[in-house]
Amino acid sequence: MNLVIIDCQNDFVHGALAAVNGEETVDAIVDFLKDHDDLKAFYSLDFHPTDHCSFKDQGGLWPAHCVADTDGAKVHEKFSQTKYPADINRSYYKGRDKDREEYSAFDAENDRGHLLRDDLEGPIYLAGIASEYCVRETALDFKKAGREVIVLKDLLGYIDQKDHEKNLQDLADQGIQVQ
Repeated sequence: MNLVIIDCQNDFVHGALAAVNGEETVDAIVDFLKDHDDLKAFYSLDFHPTDHCSFKDQGGLWPAHCVADTDGAKVHEKFSQTKYPADINRSYYKGRDKDREEYSAFDAENDRGHLLRDDLEGPIYLAGIASEYCVRETALDFKKAGREVIVLKDLLGYIDQKDHEKNLQDLADQGIQVQ
């Protein structure tokens, strides 16, 4: 089982752009990891330059968040206590290009030059933050590429509950499994 843990970083859990239920989402994913010895965990990480186009100061929608090499960009510390830490083999970065908004982890790249899409085999399970943005776009991109995608609804953080619920229904309507 391939589990992609999307953007469970400090800024999305309790920082500059915190999800409504960020801490609860991290706890639920950590429990899931402890209960599943048969999986391969991968992390997607927002990792922005200080002048990223998505930041309000640059005309974007969001406050500055997940700036490269800051505490806000680090994966939540609870994941270091699992047997699947966010190490060099499991971490894939997106949003490094200052002129490109990148919600999806499909093209995220690790420090070894590997793309996430190329390192995953079989069905892809998704968990993380935020349901309506990065989880959604990742699910849609993998589905477009012909991959089997399963979104784990109990392992998602979100910005707005109504938009989250609408998103889950829309993903299901597009043939993505929501469990």
